[in-house]
Amino acid sequence: MALNGGSPLRCLDALLFTGRAPCAIARSPWVPTGRYAAHAVGSSITPEGQASKVYRCSNACRQTGRAVFADMARRTLRVSVLQQSEHFIDLLKALIRHPSVVGAEHSFFRVLQRELEERGAKVTWYEGLLVAQGNKPDSAMFSAHIDRHGLICTGPNEFQYAAFVAGHRSDLLGNSVSERLMMKIVDRFQSVPVTAYEPWSGAYRGSGMITKAYVCEYRNNLIFEVKGLEHLVAGTPVAFTDRLTITDDILIAQLDNVLTAAHLVHLFSLGFQGTAFFSAQEESGSSWRFLLEWFRRFNGATERLVVVDTSPYPDRESADRQDVVLRRRDVNAVFNADMTNRLEQLCRSDRITYTFKDAYIEEQNRRALKLGSEPQSLGSTELGRIIAASSGFVQGTTLQIPTTGYHTMEESSSVRSSNAFSRLLLLISGMAGAV
Repeated sequence: MALNGGSPLRCLDALLFTGRAPCAIARSPWVPTGRYAAHAVGSSITPEGQASKVYRCSNACRQTGRAVFADMARRTLRVSVLQQSEHFIDLLKALIRHPSVVGAEHSFFRVLQRELEERGAKVTWYEGLLVAQGNKPDSAMFSAHIDRHGLICTGPNEFQYAAFVAGHRSDLLGNSVSERLMMKIVDRFQSVPVTAYEPWSGAYRGSGMITKAYVCEYRNNLIFEVKGLEHLVAGTPVAFTDRLTITDDILIAQLDNVLTAAHLVHLFSLGFQGTAFFSAQEESGSSWRFLLEWFRRFNGATERLVVVDTSPYPDRESADRQDVVLRRRDVNAVFNADMTNRLEQLCRSDRITYTFKDAYIEEQNRRALKLGSEPQSLGSTELGRIIAASSGFVQGTTLQIPTTGYHTMEESSSVRSSNAFSRLLLLISGMAGAV
């Protein structure tokens, strides 16, 4: 219930902090008359241009008003949060259904453009980059890569891992793709359904099933055989057929990185007026070049870029120990300390649980060394590559959602983490004056 055009939250604020409320409060069926009656102290103009008296409430009226409007605000917020959550899930389902294989993202950019423009954003295309901006483009900046793993047809009934092909890490020399990485993923996609599409328009080109995956000893790369797509010509992208499922408040799909990209699109539905970047070819290690080129194009140095992504954990228990994942650094560079500290403070103020991924990996490495095991890398992020390549011209920090089943069709994230991530995006935007 809004009084004189105001929201329940604003009416509640008026009662709590000024003792004044719109004249309708005295006549409202929510507030009894008699000793609870309010007393006129002035007048105001309603949104309809009509004169309206303003009342100062008695103590009894204020006490009643507090309870009334607090209850109204809580119920309004519950409905609003539920509706926004449903809208986000609908958006995520739609985006997951559209393929975006690394190196063949053009058709997915078209989908993003439509969704963003429907939400009031101004959208501009660049090579490997889609830029969405509101009315305050310099206020806050987020970036998410939009490519996903898939295959590329490289010959008659022959398919290779798209990230290796797009990243030029497949050759005849045997030194481009590590044997360890290939053996780690070779068994992930047995009997996985796939869909071929035209890379520019997204037109459907057929569907099939992966029947075999192996490492070619001559080319030192992963080779896939697919039943049902024998008609494809070389260069055709093939996506893993995917749909979002939600089980026990767990989101399950190939979430990297469509999950955080969907959050940035949805952010414009919530009034975001800053800038969101959507980059291609992150999985092949190239996205940072497109993003850095944009900043250099306009000579626009920044220390406030927030790069969003998913962050892998070995199991659900480990992932659920935090709502979101922060970083102070990766293997390439140290992130902006001030921006990282601001995110940490926002997490604390909103009771969002968090951990630092670099500290987590360092602790895991200490344990591994004690056991005589090989330590892990701190990991390479889009932001770290940009900071290193630009010598600090572009800086910022990262914000990630913890997931399990990394780079598989069963990658999962909790709804709780997704909701916390959304709240934190709004808090960052509010801090920067972007909402």
